[in-house]
Amino acid sequence: MNAHLIERLWKRICQPMDGWLFLLTCILFVLGLVVLYSASNENPNRITNKLTFIVFAMTLMWCIANIRPQQLMLFAVPIYVGGLCLLLGVALFGEIVNGSRRWLHIGITRIQPSEIMKLAVPMMLAWYFQKHEGHIGWRQFVIATVIIALPAAFVLKQPDLGTASLIIFSGIFVIFFAGLPWKVIAVLLIGFASSLPVVWNLLHDYQRRRVLTLLDPTADPLGDGYHIIQSMIAIGSGGIFGKGWLSGTQTHLEFIPERTTDFIFAVYGEEFGLVGNAVLLLLYLCVIMRGLIIAAHASTLFGRLLAGAITLSFFTYAFVNMGMVSGILPVVGVPLPLLSYGGTAMVTILTGFGILMSIHKNRPLLKR
Repeated sequence: MNAHLIERLWKRICQPMDGWLFLLTCILFVLGLVVLYSASNENPNRITNKLTFIVFAMTLMWCIANIRPQQLMLFAVPIYVGGLCLLLGVALFGEIVNGSRRWLHIGITRIQPSEIMKLAVPMMLAWYFQKHEGHIGWRQFVIATVIIALPAAFVLKQPDLGTASLIIFSGIFVIFFAGLPWKVIAVLLIGFASSLPVVWNLLHDYQRRRVLTLLDPTADPLGDGYHIIQSMIAIGSGGIFGKGWLSGTQTHLEFIPERTTDFIFAVYGEEFGLVGNAVLLLLYLCVIMRGLIIAAHASTLFGRLLAGAITLSFFTYAFVNMGMVSGILPVVGVPLPLLSYGGTAMVTILTGFGILMSIHKNRPLLKR
C-alpha cells in the first residue's frame, strides 16, 4: 500500500515536468554548484544559499507547470499592469543602491520589479496577439511597441541598461514570432543604426565608459578596463583542458572581480578550458533546442509566441554574459543563466521553464 502511494505521488510530481528540460536544468545546476564552490573560495555558505534558492525556484517551476496555458493568459494583463505600478513605485519611493534606484521595499523584504517585466512583457504581448489572431497588422505592431517601451523606459531611468535590454529583446522576440515582415525588420535595423549618435548622447557617463572600455580595455587597465582584462586573461590561461577544478590562479588569487556572479564564466573557463566551454555551450544549445521544439508544438498562438520568447530570452542571457566576459560586448551586469550565484535571475528563468512545461503538457496529442 505504501509503495503504491509512493508510486502515485511520484507520478503526480513528474506528470507536469518535461523530462529533457528538467534533466538539462539539473545538470546545469550541478555544474553551477561545482564552479561556485571554487569561485567562492570553497565557502559552504554560498553553496547552502544557492541550494535554498534552487529548491524554491524548482518548486515554483513545478507549480507553474501545473497551470494550464489558458489560465496563464488570465494573469498576463494583471501581472503587466502590476509590474508597471511597481516600477512607478520604484521611481517614486525606490531605494538607491550604488547610484541606482532599482529596489522597492514591500513590508519585510525588498524586490526588484524590473525582473518581473522580463516575463510580464512577453506574456502581455502573447496575450495581445492571441486576442487579435488572424487580424495582426500595423496597428497591432505599433501597440506592441508601446507595450515594450513603457517598462523599458522606467528601467532605463533607474538606470539599468542590462535589464532594460533584456526586457526589450523579450518583447522583440514575440513581435518577430508574431510575423513581423523581414522588410520591416531591415528598416528597423537601419533606423536603429542611424539613431546610434542620438543614443550615445542619451547614455549615462558610466555607460559610455563601458563602451569605450570594450573598444580598448588597456586604456584604463586598473579602472574601467580591469574587469574585462582579468576575465580575458583567466579564460585564455585555461587553454584547451583548463587548470583543473579549484586550481585557477586568477580565481584564487582574487584577480577576477564579481567571480561568483556576473564573471563566473571566467572562473569556469580558467578551470575547465576550451573543452569545458564547449560542453557548457552544448548544454545551453540543448535547452534552446528543447524550448523551440516546445514552441513549435504549442496548441495556441499564445503558447507559441510565449514559448519562443522565453527560449530566445534564455539564449540572450547566455550570449550577453559570455560576450561581456569574453570582451566582445560591454559589461552590463547580466548573470550567466543557472550558474551564477543569486536567486532573482534564477527564479525568473525557472518561472519561464515552468511556463514552457505547461505549454508542453497541454500540447495537442499526435494521432498515430
